Amino acid sequence: MSHHNIGFTGDLFVMPFDHRGSFQEKLFGIKGRAPTPAETQEICTYKKTIYEGFKKAVQAGVPKNKAGILVDEQFGSEILKDAKAQGFMTACPAEKSGQDEFDFEYGAEFGAHINKFNPSFVKVLVRYNPESDPVLNKRQAERLKKLSDYCHAEKNKFMFELLVPATAKQLATCGGETARYDKDLRPALMVRSMKEMQDFGVEPDVWKLEGIETREDSVKVASQARTGNRDQVGVIVLGRGENAEKVKHWLTTAAKVPGLIGFAVGRTIFWEPLKGVKEGKWDHAQASDQVAKNYKGFCDLWIAARG
Repeated sequence: MSHHNIGFTGDLFVMPFDHRGSFQEKLFGIKGRAPTPAETQEICTYKKTIYEGFKKAVQAGVPKNKAGILVDEQFGSEILKDAKAQGFMTACPAEKSGQDEFDFEYGAEFGAHINKFNPSFVKVLVRYNPESDPVLNKRQAERLKKLSDYCHAEKNKFMFELLVPATAKQLATCGGETARYDKDLRPALMVRSMKEMQDFGVEPDVWKLEGIETREDSVKVASQARTGNRDQVGVIVLGRGENAEKVKHWLTTAAKVPGLIGFAVGRTIFWEPLKGVKEGKWDHAQASDQVAKNYKGFCDLWIAARG
C-alpha cells in the first residue's frame, strides 16, 4: 500500500476542548447523568469562551494557517460551524467520552455525524497498551481500522490520540511511580503501540501523543510515525492537563525534532480561566483574554524553539 497521500506536514497548534465527561464532572459537578437543557446551554457558553480566546489569539498574531480547534458536537456544534465558515482548521472526536475501551460515540452512524461538520480532522482518543489484554486490543484495533479506512475514503484527515496507561505490572516495576513509568517505560510502549496499529492497517495522518521527556525518545516516536513511506505523517504533543512548566518542557523538546509538528494543549490553557468564571472571579470576556494569552504563549514558545 502506498502511504504517499497520508499525512499532514504543516505546523499544527490545536486548541482541544472536546472534553465531555471531565468537563461536566469537574467544572459543573454533573456526575452519572446527562446534563439538563439549562446545564447544556451553560456548558456551551463556557466552550464559546474558549473559542473566543482562540480567535483573539489569532487576531493577536498566531498564524491562522497553523491554528485549529478540536471540539465535540454535543457542546460545540455552533462553534464547529463558525470555525469552518471562518476558514479555521477543525477537528471532531469520534469516540465515546470517558471509556477505557474505544467505541464510537454514534455507533454505526459515525459517518453521518462526521459528514454533518466535515471537519479537517476526525480525531479519536484511544487507550492502548501492547502488554494489556490482547482480546481488548484486537477489538479496539478492528474498530479503529474501520474509522481509518472511512477517513481516507472520504478525504478526512485522521488524528489519532494515543494514551498508553500503565498496566498494574508495569507500574509495579516502577515502584508505583507514574512519573518514572512515563520516563522509563512509556516511550518504548508508545512506539510498539504505533507499530501494532500500523501493522493492523490503522493509518493516522497525525498522531497526538503524550509528552516525551527526552529528545532521543522523541526521535524514536517520530521515526515510527514516518516509517515505511509515511514521511508525511506528523506527531503533535498533548498537554494532559499538566502544569505550564511541564508542558513548556515537552514543547521545547518536541519543537526541535523533525516530524513533531505541533501540539494540542487544552486544560493547561483554559481550565483556570473557566474556573475563575465559575467562581465569580471574572467574567467570560476576561476569561477569553486569558485563554488567548495562554494559547498564544505556547504558540510563540513553539515557534521560537523551532528556530
